[in-house]
Amino acid sequence: MIRKISKNEIRERVHVRIRRKLTGASERPRLAVFRSLKHIYAQVIDDAKGVTVVSASSNEKDSTVTGGNLAGAKEIGRRVAERAKEKGITKVVFDRGGYIYHGRVKALADAAREAGLEF
Repeated sequence: MIRKISKNEIRERVHVRIRRKLTGASERPRLAVFRSLKHIYAQVIDDAKGVTVVSASSNEKDSTVTGGNLAGAKEIGRRVAERAKEKGITKVVFDRGGYIYHGRVKALADAAREAGLEF
């Protein structure tokens, strides 16, 4: 019997393939995106040190938006960009996490660009 490969397994394979080429350094950390059905998460990660510098998610206690829609993704993108700029980070490498650059992932990236992050 042929085993059906789930969409998440395919996404994880694509993500591993992307991560082979993409790393975040101290001068240009990695903006990683994770998207679930209800929420969206964004982290700015320094892979050289193995440290998350800044993070934002729609699952935070003070968050007023849900991450399951475009408005929530835009808000999280703007919020992570503002927090990164407070830490002195202006340039990042975008890691889409194996997701297609469309919809909520694209909205988050565009909002982060508008708020001042370069990638």
